[in-house]
Amino acid sequence: MSSYLSLFKIKFINNLQYRSAALAGILTQIFFGLVFIMVYIAFYTSNDNQGPIALSQLVTYLWLNQIFFTLVFIFQSEEQLLTMIRNGNIAYELCRPMNFYFKWFVTLYASRIAKVALRFLPVILLALILPSPYNLSLPYGIKEFIVFLLALLLSSLLATALSIIYHLLVFYLLDERGILTLLGVVGEIFSGLTIPIAFFPEFLKTIAYLLPFHYICDLPFRIYSGNISLSVALPNLIGGLIWLILFGLLGYMISKKMLKKAVIQGG
Repeated sequence: MSSYLSLFKIKFINNLQYRSAALAGILTQIFFGLVFIMVYIAFYTSNDNQGPIALSQLVTYLWLNQIFFTLVFIFQSEEQLLTMIRNGNIAYELCRPMNFYFKWFVTLYASRIAKVALRFLPVILLALILPSPYNLSLPYGIKEFIVFLLALLLSSLLATALSIIYHLLVFYLLDERGILTLLGVVGEIFSGLTIPIAFFPEFLKTIAYLLPFHYICDLPFRIYSGNISLSVALPNLIGGLIWLILFGLLGYMISKKMLKKAVIQGG
């Protein structure tokens, strides 16, 4: 366990060095946050029907989407791992005294945590001081905030588990662009990252709630704003935990099978 904690620390510190990229990310998150909010405000003010989410809850949801974007964006790619798979240097992993799956899970997760650590505070501070209705609201309640933190932790772990499976599939497909595009579109739509699931038509809501993606964005952000009650949120956390275990086991089995079939040429 200590080796994985050391790996997490090293990867986390390395990612903290990219401050210019973090600044660009902060400006991007603020820009898109304001754009999305203005679009929805225009929609709400021009329509008598206020929709399935109160405007203040929706604005909070949109800000949380931007604040934690690098934490919950499902298919972030780790170029080092993809390069190792494509050029055959994955063979070096067979010589390391660490489990391949857990090593890269920790690596990918540390990268997410570092990126959000560099970006989230300035965006939160700006979102809190903006005038209504553009501002980020405080948590609906203490209990909701605690459950939100649990849901966000589950969300980030589930996003990492899905991300590492995508990386492992490149071992068989050799080119990540097609699978990344397909899974990226499906994941963004059904996670609520593009449009909150509450706005979906009923048949799409049914599909979204059968898939694991809605645990990543839709659930934690609606818990924070109070749009989902705790009586609904807690059973959903159990469902998300089950999906996390399933995808963790799937990724672990794929990695074991992948390494067994790896062929090292020349020796």
